[in-house]
Amino acid sequence: MKKSLLFLLLIPVLANATNPTSSFPHVDTYKVDAKSSKITWMAEKITGKHSGTIAVAGGDVSNNHGQIGGKFNFDMTSINVTDLEGEMKGKLEGHLKSEDFFSVTKFPSSSFEIVSIAPRTGVQPGEPNFNVTGKLTIKGITKDISFPAIIKFEGSQMSTKAEVKVDRTKFDIRYGSKLFLRILVIKLFMMNSL
Repeated sequence: MKKSLLFLLLIPVLANATNPTSSFPHVDTYKVDAKSSKITWMAEKITGKHSGTIAVAGGDVSNNHGQIGGKFNFDMTSINVTDLEGEMKGKLEGHLKSEDFFSVTKFPSSSFEIVSIAPRTGVQPGEPNFNVTGKLTIKGITKDISFPAIIKFEGSQMSTKAEVKVDRTKFDIRYGSKLFLRILVIKLFMMNSL
């Protein structure tokens, strides 16, 4: 079984945005609204699954006449298990924060940095219309990743949805690596800073 992290990115931007067919011909900077943003994760193994959240610490996206960049930071110390209560909840949260998984004492944050966003051609409605390339950092280890994304512009909002598969063993997350599949849902809300 391939070991992987699966990310589903949802990035609504509450600000002035432009139509992607016009090649982003303007300059904008957006700041993440950390209070409204979070990562929702689900971990599966043969004997069951668990779910929870991780807080978004902040971030920004810039568009300089089509040169898109940005970085999102995640507070790994905030790992929360939502499908358990009491002692079992505390034990699992402690284990996820330990050296077996995310080593949050040594690595309290993770990040994703956008390197480029490029339009895809010949796509049907509802299919990914952009390729996103960036650098994912977990436990101080940075790896290049690319994934297709659906990016929509509707009035003053921009929203993004994508699935990203990442081999978690490349980030030194090896505990039970034959059994676990990580699924993360990332929701980021950003406001124009201008």
